[in-house]
Amino acid sequence: MEDDKVAADQARREAQHGFVKSRVEGEVNAEIAGRAAHPTEGEAARIEQVAEEFRGRAVHETFAVEREVSRARGAARTSQIIDYVFYVIYALLATRLVLGLIAARSGAGFVRFIRAVTDPLYGPFRGIVPSPSAEGGFTLALPIVIAIGAYLLLHAGIRGLLRVIAQRKTRI
Repeated sequence: MEDDKVAADQARREAQHGFVKSRVEGEVNAEIAGRAAHPTEGEAARIEQVAEEFRGRAVHETFAVEREVSRARGAARTSQIIDYVFYVIYALLATRLVLGLIAARSGAGFVRFIRAVTDPLYGPFRGIVPSPSAEGGFTLALPIVIAIGAYLLLHAGIRGLLRVIAQRKTRI
């Protein structure tokens, strides 16, 4: 029976404690709300100062993001142009390679045009290795294959550099 009295007394104290605690919480929340609704002059000035700092940071971050996006767009556009130029180079060199493989007549206008256009691209690689020929004039121009590989490496290097530039952060 004594245990029942102790347990009942403990339950009553816990209920009173909960009631007092919730009343105090309500009063504190009401006081905070009242003070927030009517700040003092010093608090109002400090609130305005903090708000101005936040506005300034937001504007600065917006401009920084806009600059970064603009730089990324420029790098993407440059990358597209470079890709196009290299794809044209690949196509021209591959056409010259195919024309050599099928033993196209060197006097034909198209063959002369392709050779004239690709000579500056092919010139640095001419003579690196011999080009095996078969009967009938069929030639595997290995220097053209080497040139295409070299241009692929150059293209990959330029694209990697542009990617680094586009993703560079000005400040952490």
